[in-house]
Order: sequence, then structure tokens, then C-alpha cells
Amino acid sequence: MGHLDCIILPNSLPTILVLLTCTFGLSLGTELGFVTCGSVLKLLNTKHNVRLHSHDVRYGSGSGQQSVTGVTSVEDGNSYWSVRGTIDTSCHRGSPIKCGQNIRLTHVNTGRNLHSHYFVSPLSSNQEVSAFGDEGEGDHLDEWTVQCGGSVWKRAEAVRFRHKATDALLAVTGEQYGRPINGQREVHAMASPSQHSLWKAMEGVFLKPSENLAGSRDYSRLHTEF
Repeated sequence: MGHLDCIILPNSLPTILVLLTCTFGLSLGTELGFVTCGSVLKLLNTKHNVRLHSHDVRYGSGSGQQSVTGVTSVEDGNSYWSVRGTIDTSCHRGSPIKCGQNIRLTHVNTGRNLHSHYFVSPLSSNQEVSAFGDEGEGDHLDEWTVQCGGSVWKRAEAVRFRHKATDALLAVTGEQYGRPINGQREVHAMASPSQHSLWKAMEGVFLKPSENLAGSRDYSRLHTEF
């Protein structure tokens, strides 16, 4: 990551992020040690070595909403998520995400939020996790609490995401789908913490706290740019 620059960002990242990176020097390397609001990143499940992923493929059972999976591919552009504030509490662009803070994770390519509810997941019969909403706006079931050990979400640290409404943890336990998403892992939510529910921030564009394009304006809420 330390060698990335604006001309070799994946084509799936929005043009606005490329322009901001070139113009304002947003962090693509490892020098920024924590995750900030408005950053766009990939999340790795450290137990199963898969990245959180979504795509315009709906579940054939349960909610019928857009499916969320885990993929082994590092380069897949459908694995980028934008870190945003909640419906009730915005977070300022570039501000560090605190341990215990509620956030939304918006899938960059489809504009839907990481979401859960009491539907049963199709393979493991755990709690279904889906992607929901339109252009970054869904409902209160899109909110997740970042669980980490210090004061802020450090990029080097494996963290957990607890679904605020149901108290379940984002997890992977290894079940694999067949066609049309052959080999992708089921992502679901589980009540108890374990190694299956640990996630680490990986590739992405991390907005620096010192960057401020328009005073106190909250750029993390400009969901149409993602």
C-alpha cells in the first residue's frame, strides 16, 4: 500500500476519491495508523482470510435483499466500504473512529449499507447479514458498533462489529456458496464473540484528520459521491 498513488487506484473506486487523493493528499499508505470517518477501505476476516464483499446478487431466501459475502480475492473492487456516521449522529470527515462508536458501512459500488435483522442466513442458519438501502440511506438496522481495545480503531488491530439493534457480531465461519457465487463465504452475525468475528482494516483511502475542505462540513454524509 505504501507505493500506491492516484493513477493506480482500482477502477472501481469512485472518481471523486481519485480526485480528492490527487488534490488533497489523502492517506493511501501506512503512515495513518487509525481509521477515520469518510475513509474507504476493505475489511479482512482474520480467521478465514476473506474480505467483506457485496454485489448486485440477492438472497434467494430470507430477506431477499442484496447478499453480503467474503471473498479471497485481494483485487476485487466490490469489496470497498465507506465508513460513515449514523442517521442520528454524523461524524466529521477525517475524524478518528472511536472504540464504541456507532457507524454505518456503505458498499461503494452499490450504495447499500451493511445491514442485519432476524432473518436466518441461508447456509449456517445464523443471523442474516445483507446490504440494504438506496444511495447510502437505509434505516436503523444499518448501524454497527466498533469494538476495539483502545480509544480509537487502529488499522493494525483486529476489531469486532456488533450490530446495534440485535447485539450480534459480524462473522464468517467458513460455509461456501455454490453457483452463481461459487466459492464465496457466507457472512452472517452471531451472538457470541470468537475468532470468527475479528476483522482488520486493509487496503483503502484513509482520510487524514488534518484535511478540512470546507470548515466543519460533514463530507461523510455525501453518500452520492460513493
